[in-house]
Amino acid sequence: MSRRRRVYEGKAKVLYEGPEPGTLIQHFKDDATAFDGTKHELIDGKGVLNNRISEFIFTRLNEIGVPTHFIRSLNMREQLIREVEIVPIEVIVRNVAAGSISKRLGIEEG
Repeated sequence: MSRRRRVYEGKAKVLYEGPEPGTLIQHFKDDATAFDGTKHELIDGKGVLNNRISEFIFTRLNEIGVPTHFIRSLNMREQLIREVEIVPIEVIVRNVAAGSISKRLGIEEG
């Protein structure tokens, strides 16, 4: 990607200024973290997969009339998105009790 100003960097994504006002370029990274960031590794291709999953979900939401920040994919790792105000919610879905919920509720993992 061309040199654009970095606006934000998190665990899984980097946001750069977009080509038009009110837009951003979202770059998906290969970084993987666990245990509140104490464990960090790179997983080759993770960013590409996350970009594809994100594109799929937001395209379907747009098709049924749910407005999203997604405009279009730019390449295998990047999307053009609308600049929006973030609602600070993190959702982790698992098929078993694991992680911090097991610790908080005293439930055995598994």
